[in-house]
Amino acid sequence: MPVYAQLARQVREALRLGWLRPGDRLPTVREVVATSRVNPNTVLKAYRQLESEGLVEGRVGAGTFVKASLGTVAPEAMARLLVQCTRFVHQARSAGLEDEDIYALVGAVLSEKDNETEQVK
Repeated sequence: MPVYAQLARQVREALRLGWLRPGDRLPTVREVVATSRVNPNTVLKAYRQLESEGLVEGRVGAGTFVKASLGTVAPEAMARLLVQCTRFVHQARSAGLEDEDIYALVGAVLSEKDNETEQVK
């Protein structure tokens, strides 16, 4: 996955988890470059993609701000689920699973849900 897409994905995930909310300012391009050593054009491309999706807006001289949220679940519920997911990942790693194994398990559960939906149709 290209770096700009990874950056945009991280912002979308933060929006879904409620870590970013409308009105929050994203780090400046300079701040992202300083902390991650990513090319400034890559950061700009990620921000432009998010802007084209209507999630952020650039304000001249002020920065890039969150315009919309992706979270549809109450923050309390999301926090509770995050704790449960964290426990699951710790248990999976204790059982010897690698990250790719964990992704495969979650993917299988999500696919099972999709299959159940298709069977109902």
